Amino acid sequence: MLNYKRYRRNPVVDLPDRRWPNKQIEKAPIWCSVDLRDGNQALIDPMVVSEKVEFFNHLVRLGFKEIEVGFPAASQIEYDFQRQLIERKLVPDDVRLQVLTQCRKEQIERTFESIEGCKEAIVHIYNSTSTLQRDVVFGKDRAEIIDIAVKGTEMVKELAKDFPGKIILEYSPESFTGTELDFALEICTAVQKTWGATKENPIIINLPSTVEMTTPNVFADRIEWMSDHFEDRDSIILSVHPHNDRGTGVATAELALLAGADRVEGTLFGNGERTGNVDILNIAYNMFSQGIDPELAIENVNESIEIYERCCKIPMHPRHPYAGKLVFTAFSGSHQDAINKGVAAMRERNNEYWEVPYLPIDPADIGREYEPIVRINSQSGKGGVAFVMDTYFGFKLPKAMQREFADVIQSISERQGEVAPETIMATFREEYLEKKEPLHFRKLKVDDLSDETESEFDTKVSVTYTDAGVEKVFDAVGNGPIDAVKRGLMEETGRKIKILDYEEHALQSGSNSQAAAYIHMLDADTGVVTYGVGVSSNITRASVRAIFSALNRLGK
Repeated sequence: MLNYKRYRRNPVVDLPDRRWPNKQIEKAPIWCSVDLRDGNQALIDPMVVSEKVEFFNHLVRLGFKEIEVGFPAASQIEYDFQRQLIERKLVPDDVRLQVLTQCRKEQIERTFESIEGCKEAIVHIYNSTSTLQRDVVFGKDRAEIIDIAVKGTEMVKELAKDFPGKIILEYSPESFTGTELDFALEICTAVQKTWGATKENPIIINLPSTVEMTTPNVFADRIEWMSDHFEDRDSIILSVHPHNDRGTGVATAELALLAGADRVEGTLFGNGERTGNVDILNIAYNMFSQGIDPELAIENVNESIEIYERCCKIPMHPRHPYAGKLVFTAFSGSHQDAINKGVAAMRERNNEYWEVPYLPIDPADIGREYEPIVRINSQSGKGGVAFVMDTYFGFKLPKAMQREFADVIQSISERQGEVAPETIMATFREEYLEKKEPLHFRKLKVDDLSDETESEFDTKVSVTYTDAGVEKVFDAVGNGPIDAVKRGLMEETGRKIKILDYEEHALQSGSNSQAAAYIHMLDADTGVVTYGVGVSSNITRASVRAIFSALNRLGK
């Protein structure tokens, strides 16, 4: 039996006057990428310096203005990487390097050595403040934990006096989610005052969800409580650093923004310890989908995927939000039908807003292609097959024909699984376009009889065709070429056929344009109904081919 009684609920916040539920995200926060520090330390095979440089350059292209590049006092590779960024002048003037260090003198001194020559840097100090870690890890009381943070701040402040560039202090009470709120406020305020933060020179107070311990709304309550209780709030840039242990990192970050957070630390695609950091791109694309400028250059998600997979050696999950190969793909027949109709409505209405069922954003806006949107398997229906035929090959199947052809494709998918677009088109050719036995249309001559007043028909046709390989010719009259050909075939074959519907459209534009014609035909003797399709540069020939296609599909 699952022993759930081993676990205690984490406390919630008594905040009856909470305001964040009534707010909406209106703008992008300050973004800080921690891919090169928090993300890198969680990799089985950490990035080498050349990979870190490539990743850094990509983050700059995306538009990150604050990038935590490492823990330079922790290892030589971290230190060397940072020196390369500075000495090779790879850091744009508007980008701040962020470096992490514990509140230890030798580590802080080494950190300052690593940023020598940097015009502007964020020195990020931290110490763990949680109730559990104070007890079982450090064996220290509140006052002793505060002393660690204050002394670390004093060391940074002293070294910052002689540093030729600008130093911004960031402080994180690590394990904030497991820290009593009054103590979190006390230690952050002590650091804030020791640093001497002002509105003109603010401090970054970073409140990490180091381990997700409860629901996102509780984290939002904690952020709003802290924001409301800080002294000189305008001297603080309130930052959050959510992890994803409960699978709600994105929600945690978004609700924290409602609750007063100004800044979000995270990684591309959520790489990080355990279940990872919050996925910054996920949040950014969420904002984009609501008409908010994410203030990141995220138009080409494929480039980010390629660099991430190669440098981090982690494959992208096919269902990863926005980035997975299958996230813009529909297999369900009802979904495919809705997408097909939604895209058609967008074209017809020339709507300035994107409104397509099951597609919250236009995949093309983030560099994704339309081709994978609809994929056909045994769960698919007429809408999906119609979408593939239109999007890939330009055939706009009449509504009644969509079901007829979808049934053909479904029988294939039930045998072999997913059916590729190329297979669908090959089947369409076999079933319709190349349906030339036993009757194969060869030649057509059309004469206008409209001036011959004694005739009740206005068109005469002469048709050459083969019947099981034997060439034959017939002449017939009718009201238009289609009617004349139908009458001639009825006379030739002795079959009672009726054309129920006719549609046509251009397949492509230009001098080499082709036309597609669709004939919906009934065998009056058997009651069987089917479609025929013909293609030609001449619409009349396309129509005659469609008639022969339909008649062959009806069988003898």
